[in-house]
Amino acid sequence: MRGAPGPWAAAAATAALFLLGDFFAAGDTATEEALAFDIINFNFETVRVTWNVSEHAGTNLTFRYRFRGGNYSQCPSYILQHGLAVGCVLKAKGDLVMDFCLWNGTHLVLSDSVWISAYLKPESPRDLEFHWHGEAVTVSCPDLPYRSLRYKVQHKSIFDEEWQSKEEDTCNVTIEALDADRCYSFRARVTAKESSYGPDTYPSDWSEVAHWQRGEPRDSCRKTPFSSKFIIVYGLVAALILFLLPLSLWKLQRVKKLLVPSVPDPKFTFPGLFESHHGNFQEWIKDTQNITVLNKVEDKEPESLLEEPLVVQPPTAKAETPAATMTGLSCPQTEEKEATGDPSPLPCLPAPGKERVSLGGFTFVVGDNAYVMV
Repeated sequence: MRGAPGPWAAAAATAALFLLGDFFAAGDTATEEALAFDIINFNFETVRVTWNVSEHAGTNLTFRYRFRGGNYSQCPSYILQHGLAVGCVLKAKGDLVMDFCLWNGTHLVLSDSVWISAYLKPESPRDLEFHWHGEAVTVSCPDLPYRSLRYKVQHKSIFDEEWQSKEEDTCNVTIEALDADRCYSFRARVTAKESSYGPDTYPSDWSEVAHWQRGEPRDSCRKTPFSSKFIIVYGLVAALILFLLPLSLWKLQRVKKLLVPSVPDPKFTFPGLFESHHGNFQEWIKDTQNITVLNKVEDKEPESLLEEPLVVQPPTAKAETPAATMTGLSCPQTEEKEATGDPSPLPCLPAPGKERVSLGGFTFVVGDNAYVMV
């Protein structure tokens, strides 16, 4: 099933290993450059070595290894791909140096020696515990049994787009400034410090995501109704907007009246002027105020008309009271009529070029260019 070479090749390889001894520990630079490989040390428990077989297509390579101080052994479990061995999985024996080599039959393809700790991939944190105290939570878990590790805890709410991280040297990480009413998701992983293990290590896989809300575990975090703080804050903002909006509109109206004073609409000042009389002011005032339209006088100059006085004739009084007549230059009274004492004198006729206007029981004698203001 593994496609390993026959017994004769295994025997020859074993003899070559014992003859060369530490030669395999020093490695062969030429063969190492010819074949690329990857190593992952899973928590000092198992080691996986994989190699590229593109240059040895159709050939099963034999993998042999040893930890310093031991004897070489053949790979206990090959990784197969399309029927060809592309890797080996073996048990680790602590933080030791591993010597390994690859054979193609009796031809040595690769040999090298490595510290397996340089390819460490820690185990994922287990048994996470969450201790809530107010608006903070402490995430703890059992520490791994080796040194120089960093424990990273990430959290995210339904309103966050990215995870937020915090790291400690021990699996006892406290996260503050949380909203207890929100639902949060948590996850953790372990990384090895580069100062102690080098740049070729791997971070652990993320732990299973845990969901918590109000200090209690949840199956998942869904977009629930807004928290109490969220409602209070946005309620205050909405109230402030509702208060400032009418105030700003009132200020705007005051500024508008100050800069652009309003012009009265003649439709409301003179009802019926435009609806019934199509803007003809003389017809409108004749119809609404019962005022006689004045005829123009062509033969008088405007200056002479302005100099002539206005004669007002009041309404006729009661029978026992003599009629009072206001006279002017345009309507003189003779002394003979005053002497006879005629109680009903004839009305005074206006002078030529004058018109008589009656309004509210009063009679006005006006010129052609005069007007009456009501």
